[in-house]
Amino acid sequence: MDKQEIHITKSNKGKNFVGTVIALYGEKTAKVEVPYEKKHPLYKKTLKRTRRFACHNELSGVTVGDHVEIAQMRPMSKTKHFRIVKKI
Repeated sequence: MDKQEIHITKSNKGKNFVGTVIALYGEKTAKVEVPYEKKHPLYKKTLKRTRRFACHNELSGVTVGDHVEIAQMRPMSKTKHFRIVKKI
C-alpha cells in the first residue's frame, strides 16, 4: 500500500450507511431510514430491520424518497450525529 491509500482509510472515521430520506424537518435536518438484515440467533432466519437517523443536510435538492449516503460525525444536537454526504 502506498501512503495515499493508508491516509484515505484512516481519515474515514465512524460509520457510513446508505438509506432513503423519509422526512425533511426545517431547512437542514432530514430523517433517513437505513435497512439492514439480521439473523435470528436460534432459528437462523434472516430478518429485515430498519434504523432511522436524524441527519444534518447541507446539500440542496434533497427530497423525500432520495437515496443518500450518510456518515457519522460529532453530535450536533441531542439526536443529530450523522450528516448527508452525497445523493445517490
